[in-house]
Amino acid sequence: MAYLMGIDLGTSSLKTIITDESGHVAAEAAWAYQFDSPHGGYSEQDPGVWWDACVKTIRSCLSRISSGADEVKALSFSGQMHGAVLLDHSDTPIRPAILHNDARSSAQVAMLKELFGPEGVRDLMMNPVYTGFLLPSLLWVREKERENYEKIRRVCLPKDYLKLRLTGDVSSDCSDASATLAYDIRRNCWSEEILDRVGVPLSFFPKLYATSDAVGHVSRSAALETGLSESTIVVAGGGDQVMQGIGNGVVTPGVASSNIGTAGQLSYRSDSPVVNPDLTMNTFTSYRTDQWLIMGAIMNAGVTLKWFNSLFESADYGAIEQMVSSVRPGSGGVVFLPYLNGERTPHLNPDLSGVLFGVNLNTGRAELTRAVMEGVTFALNECKQLCESMGLSASEIIASGGGARSRTWLQIQADVFNTPMKVTDTSEQAGLGAAIAAGTGAGIYQSVEEGCERAVHYKDLTVEPDPESHRIYEEYFRIFKETYRSSKDVLEQITLLGRRTS
Repeated sequence: MAYLMGIDLGTSSLKTIITDESGHVAAEAAWAYQFDSPHGGYSEQDPGVWWDACVKTIRSCLSRISSGADEVKALSFSGQMHGAVLLDHSDTPIRPAILHNDARSSAQVAMLKELFGPEGVRDLMMNPVYTGFLLPSLLWVREKERENYEKIRRVCLPKDYLKLRLTGDVSSDCSDASATLAYDIRRNCWSEEILDRVGVPLSFFPKLYATSDAVGHVSRSAALETGLSESTIVVAGGGDQVMQGIGNGVVTPGVASSNIGTAGQLSYRSDSPVVNPDLTMNTFTSYRTDQWLIMGAIMNAGVTLKWFNSLFESADYGAIEQMVSSVRPGSGGVVFLPYLNGERTPHLNPDLSGVLFGVNLNTGRAELTRAVMEGVTFALNECKQLCESMGLSASEIIASGGGARSRTWLQIQADVFNTPMKVTDTSEQAGLGAAIAAGTGAGIYQSVEEGCERAVHYKDLTVEPDPESHRIYEEYFRIFKETYRSSKDVLEQITLLGRRTS
């Protein structure tokens, strides 16, 4: 029996799974953690926390399979994207990693926009310039922490740090690298032109591989720490959106993926790089360098429900499901703007806060909770509309994350998107995607597509949109967008005031 391991490094937890060749999950383990926010708008983590979680979950998974570590033929990774891990001459982190949801680099974002201009950003970066991406975070360190910047010898993405600890070598993959703003998306390499303009050495950036390329084996020291075999092949892996797409079987155009994790994404596959003129959505390299991932991304998705639930006596998700299922679409007239930590698509504004609008004397916890779910879905629908305006389409959408585990949230998505929703039979799509990449890199599958055919299975469930609910949601969606337009300036003022006085 050949086993494959997928390691999914998220913002709030790390999950490891072991699957067989047919995608059956033989073992899984998770370890939760919190990111640090030493100042308003800051988000960072000690990479050592990730490694500790990685070791614990690997050991836990290995203890649950009877055939031993030698049967784990290969492993790979799915990783939170954009974050900046800064390494010194001994490949030791110099400071905590600056994460994707960090908002400190507003001044560096403004500088990049001015330096490159709209056409330069569109032609070279092919993505909006936003806080939390690796390049502006690196430039912030250069300006604000010069001593730390002088120590840098290499930079990498979060999941690449785990790969370093497992193999002893620093490398990255094209999908994750394409989300740094330091990458040439058309040529699939680090961009010398971008780095020359900003004065950052190309030597900082590691060797690149495709997602399913083998990059080495587990080192002796890592084997001793984790319990893995030194014969286990380590495969490059990719950014979480690419890996979730693989784990959902979204490997051809015409199918989209809706992910409600800590953050949220609505993504499509494309055979050509698509860039919208306003640069309000993202274009990244996919698991293949001749295919691209086009997506809108929102900053606050599942984290909003977690935050809201924490304000009350905590309810488990079964109780939440029962609560919101009793409320009609529209939540009794309550609209929620889910901008707890700024927003990316379509507003590209880190200086926003959330709003609950339309609260009345009949509003209870159930209505507010459902409004949170609907607000997140409305934000994803803005992403969907943008992608469709660029000629992308999907006859069905595969749901991931917390939005796939809630029958009510699935129905909300189907009704708002007016598109049928499907769900895979595993809740760990990113980990399964990593396991499929591992199997491809080890030669167990001849391609990622074959791996999906053999390992991705769907529940016998298709959630169809309800026409009447869709009609109601169209009106609420209009109000959702109008609420933002009418309150944008006030939201910015109160967000910045809160940061100054906190």
